[in-house]
Amino acid sequence: MRLASDPMFGEVYLTASAEELASLASAVAEGGGFMGSTSPLDGNTLAGIEVRMASGPGVRIALDASRQVLVISGDRKAREILAGNLHAMATAEDAGHLHIDYFPEHPYLVEGSLPMVVNGGSPRGVDTSAMRRVPA
Repeated sequence: MRLASDPMFGEVYLTASAEELASLASAVAEGGGFMGSTSPLDGNTLAGIEVRMASGPGVRIALDASRQVLVISGDRKAREILAGNLHAMATAEDAGHLHIDYFPEHPYLVEGSLPMVVNGGSPRGVDTSAMRRVPA
């Protein structure tokens, strides 16, 4: 899994294999976990994604700049919608991309969430040998 922040556009880019996206979808649905990035840290790469449970409606995608970690938090119902989108991406026949951007009356994102572009899903994706998932 490769994860990078683009400070110019304020977006986060996630590139992952089908297996990694399926694992992330499970963590989002369950409401906890950490997935580390396989890319070495540099100016814009992130260390990983942490998933947390939260109360209140919606999912928030935020950057914990001190740890260089993307944090996805939210209530169960909203997390399940996001997890479904990630799972659909993981099981797609070919690689593609998914834009996750807040807009007024978004079905699951809350205002202030970072926009994210998810690339991948193809079984031919990134090598998962260095991927790690640690329960929260």
